[in-house]
Amino acid sequence: MSYSPRLKDKYESEVVPALMKQFNYKSSMQVPKLVKISLNQGVGSAITDKKLLDSTVEEMTLIAGQKAVKTYSKKDISNFKLRKGMGIGARVTLRRERMYEFLDRLISVSLPRVRDFRGINDKGFDGRGNFNMGVTEQLIFPEIVMDKVNKIQGMNITFVTTANTDEEAYALLKEFGFPFKNKK
Repeated sequence: MSYSPRLKDKYESEVVPALMKQFNYKSSMQVPKLVKISLNQGVGSAITDKKLLDSTVEEMTLIAGQKAVKTYSKKDISNFKLRKGMGIGARVTLRRERMYEFLDRLISVSLPRVRDFRGINDKGFDGRGNFNMGVTEQLIFPEIVMDKVNKIQGMNITFVTTANTDEEAYALLKEFGFPFKNKK
């Protein structure tokens, strides 16, 4: 028997029937699904400290469970002392099983560890069914050891779905158990 993530099974058994009933879809293929989750972390101070970028890549790799890649600047910006080709961040794109595993850890373990957590703001939708949110510090993830952190940094998390509207994407993420603050 092969392994299947808990949220993937939940999607097939609970989320699809609930969304079909809510939006009156004729086929289960019309139900929106999660395509990928992108994690992005910009490290502006990596211009002066090159080791900071390496530690950021290591932390992102631990958080995502997949190798993170460095991002490089595309052009020169003299005000920021930035040259083309300098490392300025790290990113990871998660798909399939790793995506569901990360989402499960984010919802059940990491978000409740945020100080004064009252839910996620639902204003991060882009009008095409994708959702963006920010995390202010990487310490909320249990994979990060606090003593080994050089600098506390935030990250952007983007959830890409096949939903056509924000309402469909909101309902999809809500069915997965996403802790939104208030209703739209």
